[in-house]
Amino acid sequence: MTRQPLPFIKMNGLGNDFVIFDARQRPLTFTPEGLANVANREQGVGCDQVIVLENSAKADVFMRIFNANGSQVDACGNASRCVGWLMSQEKEKKLVTIETNAGILQSVAGDDGNVAVDMGVPKFDWQDIPLSEEFADTSGIELQLGPIDNPVLHTPSVVNVGNPHCIFWVDNLDDHDLSIAGSFLETHFMFPEHANISLARVEGDTIHLRVWERGAGLTKACGTAACAAGVCAARKELTGRKTTVVLPGGPLHIHWRETDNHIIMTGGTELEAVEAIDPADFGIVG
Repeated sequence: MTRQPLPFIKMNGLGNDFVIFDARQRPLTFTPEGLANVANREQGVGCDQVIVLENSAKADVFMRIFNANGSQVDACGNASRCVGWLMSQEKEKKLVTIETNAGILQSVAGDDGNVAVDMGVPKFDWQDIPLSEEFADTSGIELQLGPIDNPVLHTPSVVNVGNPHCIFWVDNLDDHDLSIAGSFLETHFMFPEHANISLARVEGDTIHLRVWERGAGLTKACGTAACAAGVCAARKELTGRKTTVVLPGGPLHIHWRETDNHIIMTGGTELEAVEAIDPADFGIVG
């Protein structure tokens, strides 16, 4: 019997790249190991996250998100913009809705090639992030890395933007090895659901950001981390509510609207390829 190839779309948002499978007409079953093999850059297709599109009764599409290690997460800002662009092309309309495990997002494709996504309202209460200890003020919690009397990193801001984020404010990004700090702090006991770890440097209303993404590692861009940095900087009065967050992959524009506290994230997307794999090679059933 001839095995049916499984098509996929490869896209990226500022270098944060995704393998996107469409399971709306052809239901698919994945294992964590199979997903990790798809994401493997040496033996698989290679990506930061695997995205699976499913039918939705509430929105234009349901987006399921898996990290490179095969774990499922609830939100991914750059993937939302990529899927928003795909759906705007398919539906032939600029405004589309995307259902995720974190809620329903609205995406608007602009004439300039950028895509704006409403990422909803950030959550600052300690139990909503969640943290393992109670903090009255999550704009700067008691958490440090290094000696007690001379910590290397300390007093991060924490927030949930569909997933948990921890942002350390630093004077120089190059003074810190995020590959070490991120891998250690991602699974710190303070974060029972693990956390994305970021280093941020503020310059006017521009934030220079580096991100260690839980389940994925160092990444060129992370949309939810950009949103997290933008709202936390505004909350600490380091910036205004409109910021440009510069990541290794490029800039994202963040607007934390004062009228309803929704976060609007805007940036570019790129369609890299439309290809296919043999699903049996990756343990995919469908």
